[in-house]
Amino acid sequence: MFELDLRSRLPIYEQLIEKMKQLIISEVLKPDEQLPSVRALAQQLTINPNTIQKAYRELEREGFIYTIQGKGNFVASVIESKYTEKKNALKKELIKILSEAMYIGMSRDEILQLISSAEKIVGGDKTHD
Repeated sequence: MFELDLRSRLPIYEQLIEKMKQLIISEVLKPDEQLPSVRALAQQLTINPNTIQKAYRELEREGFIYTIQGKGNFVASVIESKYTEKKNALKKELIKILSEAMYIGMSRDEILQLISSAEKIVGGDKTHD
């Protein structure tokens, strides 16, 4: 599925969360697709199952996955209203980052290029707002 960088300063569970989000956002993992079990993924990545469980709990808390007791963990469908608060926080953060980027001399074209790169990662132009 993916590899983790054991030399990274970022804790393993956070790397796992980011990799899973990346796979979900880029639609490599489809809505309602079952994720590997905690035990299987821990064995595959040779890390402690508690680390996987911690990552899965955080992904569930953030709305990226859901759990069915006795069945496992699954990729959640994107529900627009569910992410309204998150979108608003990201918009504020983006304005702050973009303002700083422009202040230090980054051009509009450079910023638009970055947006295009992000769209490619996500899988195309998916503007909702």
